[in-house]
Amino acid sequence: MSQMPQLSACPSCEEPLESGDRFCGACGYDLSAVPARPEDNPTITMNGSVPAQGAPAGAYAEPPPASPAGAAWPAPGPDGAGAPAAAHLPTDLPGTDSGGSALPPETPPQPSAPPAAGVRFDRPPRPDGPAASPEIYQTQPDEYLLQAPDPRVSAEQAAQAAGTGGKVCVACRAGRVDDDGYCENCGHAQPRERDHMEQESGPVAAVSDRGLRHHRNEDAFAIGTTALPDGSPASVAIVCDGVSSATRPDDASAAASKAAGETLLAALPRGTHPQQAMHDAILAASRAVNALAAEPATAREQAPHQNAPACTIVGAVVTSGLLIVGWVGDSRAYWVPVDRSAPPARLTEDDSWAAQMVAAGLMNEAEAYADERAHAITGWLGADAYELEPHTAAFKPDRPGVVVVCTDGLWNYAEAAEEMARVVPLDAAAQPLHSARVLLGHALDGGGHDNVTVALVPFPAVPQGAGSA
Repeated sequence: MSQMPQLSACPSCEEPLESGDRFCGACGYDLSAVPARPEDNPTITMNGSVPAQGAPAGAYAEPPPASPAGAAWPAPGPDGAGAPAAAHLPTDLPGTDSGGSALPPETPPQPSAPPAAGVRFDRPPRPDGPAASPEIYQTQPDEYLLQAPDPRVSAEQAAQAAGTGGKVCVACRAGRVDDDGYCENCGHAQPRERDHMEQESGPVAAVSDRGLRHHRNEDAFAIGTTALPDGSPASVAIVCDGVSSATRPDDASAAASKAAGETLLAALPRGTHPQQAMHDAILAASRAVNALAAEPATAREQAPHQNAPACTIVGAVVTSGLLIVGWVGDSRAYWVPVDRSAPPARLTEDDSWAAQMVAAGLMNEAEAYADERAHAITGWLGADAYELEPHTAAFKPDRPGVVVVCTDGLWNYAEAAEEMARVVPLDAAAQPLHSARVLLGHALDGGGHDNVTVALVPFPAVPQGAGSA
């Protein structure tokens, strides 16, 4: 049963509230209609379900404490199997959309409604409203009217093919790019370094791209491999999505991914349990983003109404027998088994308005996703975050597979786990970089309306030195 949140102001008219008010004295708004934030241990089960208050002891195991430096991990569990009791099989439940089942194929027209308190829109605001509706978002550019060139075309590869040894313009495919970054033939400005990024670290790979509509890439990632104290391998992937309605979203995602990645790669070799390490990494990422809000007084005076830098985060740690995911916001992680006859699964649950309304039983999925506030995020990293609640979950897969860690720029075009599994190449575990490029291409072919970032992590973890063939 949901609990009524403690609000200081009415989410409808923003008038001050007294403690214990059931209705707003100014407009009569029913305050119980605002769902409370779910509890989090931070250990949760699949698809975001959390233990009910008063759950029997042992129903959800607490994350194990950090092991002493140099101690072997994992420590033997109650059953002697060596895995923490909180681990779940990704095949226990089929993958679902927000709320626990597939989204309706069609949704009715969206009613206009004011934004709820404690949410943030991860899209640029409209002149006459809080954020672009999905119809506008899917049919019109967010930033400018001219479509950007397809970033999948590599200028470096074209130059090598032409035998010129220099860079060729990505727009006209003929002109040479001068030292200032402009085409000498058509004058088109060339993509910046962050517009398209690729990295491969052993068996882990990630790709991030500006997409076809945004003027810059506000996503970031961090990947790496390390070894646990017993010498077994561990792989790490962090993906962050800058909140476009905030200031410096690109800086926020870069700071968060860097801090989280460094924290994980430093903690795992010391013997810290991966689930605890993931929790600590999200807190480190939060501190890094919060630090960006310390701007000079003159900057705040020039833009007093701007939001503090903010981003979402999702990450995965893969060992030889355990899969850990952690997140805040609406970036996601999916499980796709190598054997496609086995069911895939979504391993995260969005921090979004629609997901909270469905979980609280206040709306069904069709109603929640028809609302204009459906995709407003209710959790993010940033100095003005509503409340920081790092979610973590532990899984113990019983077969090989690959973990897809991505921003909504990808999952908007493959939302259900079954849809994601269909577009992930069959050889993704053996060819992660190639497969990440394929997934990027799927998003660009779908319209590329947002920045796209995806990291692929094979399970079980592959020893260091292995990579794409």
